[in-house]
Amino acid sequence: MTATLRQTVSTVASSMVEGASMAAALIGGAVGAYISYQLAPASWTGDVRILAAGAAAVVGAVAVDGLAELVLTPLRRLTRKTGPAARTTRPSAPAPADTLGEALVQVAVATEDDAAERAAIAAYSVDMSDAFLRDETRWRGYEDGEATFYLAPGVMLHHRCAQGQYGPRHEFTLLSSDGDEVPVTGIDQVRHQLAARAAGFPVSVPADGTTEALHTA
Repeated sequence: MTATLRQTVSTVASSMVEGASMAAALIGGAVGAYISYQLAPASWTGDVRILAAGAAAVVGAVAVDGLAELVLTPLRRLTRKTGPAARTTRPSAPAPADTLGEALVQVAVATEDDAAERAAIAAYSVDMSDAFLRDETRWRGYEDGEATFYLAPGVMLHHRCAQGQYGPRHEFTLLSSDGDEVPVTGIDQVRHQLAARAAGFPVSVPADGTTEALHTA
């Protein structure tokens, strides 16, 4: 398979996975709204029934999307194996440890690799290009499960996975060496912040420690 064909297959597969994610959320929302509307007490007015159906639609969409992610996350990882990030050859797995200390070292390394991999997979919600933030080789994982992506001197993107009401919630934050941080939900925000810094404009963010400070506690 040529590099061009491999990239095309990866792009199509990635689009299908994201389409399935969106479809799951839509189906969950529709089912939630339908069930809520049908089971609403007859004494409720039409407006109240509609409001209840809307709330149920949101809950249903989030719940079904969370369940779908259990299946879609491995598929995303599989599609990325054939993408640009797959060009870097992975080292072979280490030999079984002879001592508890060696095992601890191996698990620590695996935990860091896992954090980097999860950050790259979760980055699909920020960067759909499949060639930048979704490249796990650019992420540095830490034993606490967090990861950072070096962007430029003094600027890094930080990822952490928090537990939300309906499942894991991925949080991306742009950190600077000045101790500033900016929540990121799209790669356009990263471009805006870097452009502002390049132009010498101040970045309006609160100070809260550097990237290294987050992992030295």
